[in-house]
Amino acid sequence: MARFRVVTPKAASFTVPGGGYAYEMEALVPIGAEIVEAPANEAEFIAAAKTADAIYAKGLPITKTIIDALENCKVITLGSVGVDSVDVKAATARGIPVTNIPDTFIEEVADHAMMLLLAGFRRLVEQDKMVREGRWSEGRPALLKIPRLMGQTLGFISFGRVARAVAKRAAPFGLRLMAYDPFIQETLISEHGVLPATLSEVLSQSDFVSMHAPARPEVHHMLGEEHFRQMKKNATFINTGRGATVNEEALIKALQEGWIAHAALDVLEKEPPSHNNPLLRMENVTLTAHVASASARFDEARKRRVGHELSLVLQGLWPASCVNPAVLQNTKLQRWQPVPMDRGPNS
Repeated sequence: MARFRVVTPKAASFTVPGGGYAYEMEALVPIGAEIVEAPANEAEFIAAAKTADAIYAKGLPITKTIIDALENCKVITLGSVGVDSVDVKAATARGIPVTNIPDTFIEEVADHAMMLLLAGFRRLVEQDKMVREGRWSEGRPALLKIPRLMGQTLGFISFGRVARAVAKRAAPFGLRLMAYDPFIQETLISEHGVLPATLSEVLSQSDFVSMHAPARPEVHHMLGEEHFRQMKKNATFINTGRGATVNEEALIKALQEGWIAHAALDVLEKEPPSHNNPLLRMENVTLTAHVASASARFDEARKRRVGHELSLVLQGLWPASCVNPAVLQNTKLQRWQPVPMDRGPNS
């Protein structure tokens, strides 16, 4: 019989079903832990997970109802950056640490954000379509309406790890950089060669606005009509964060009525989008299917990180990445990190 029991919904996350748990088990086998799949519906999952030592969250929202039913859970672990599928507030109330993988796919997402910026600005999709449709002569005239990239302003909403990596990539293009983030010290922002600014300043001064806010209740629909109206008419809006941080109806209206020029989006409010979502038919929109973090190392890296976090907590140690660190001091878990955990909403 296994010493520890980790229960997970019988559903895949970001990958294909049946991928197995070999990577997670590399860290769990040595401590005598097993991963047990449970039905991916709330009632049956509760029945299976009630006495579990840990929850591996994927494929099923881990709600307050589920969390309040847990009798022995020491940690809820996610194999993603976003934690919106777990009721962190409910877990905190129960004193259960919630972990994610905030630093595993920073470079991939930053690459993707920069790609969306460049593709949207230089109208890559439109240009490709012109060539394929035999409209070769239309390509150059279309771009003659667009200013040069150098000297324009890229503004960040939230300046976490991905935004900082995008800033590093954008600087050599000659972009002026500014950022709004009330959770981060201004000196940290300026240390990256980025001008600290208010939200209104970022919106009104930026030629590109890159959204990086995490999916948290307090930032649901953070951007609405009043915000898109503040942006330049030639501005491009980029979102590689979470779709729910933007009022999508307001964004659609902004694009249709010309408040902004273009949107380049990896995330939407509803994923996959409905077939009648206007964004799918708009020529001034560049879309990708929430794939910014994807690369050949994706599954291996995130699954090994999940196993590592589960192993730490089940052995009585602090996790490496805790999104609700206030609970740690009230647990029996022992701190092992040699340096402070610099954690917060956007760290």
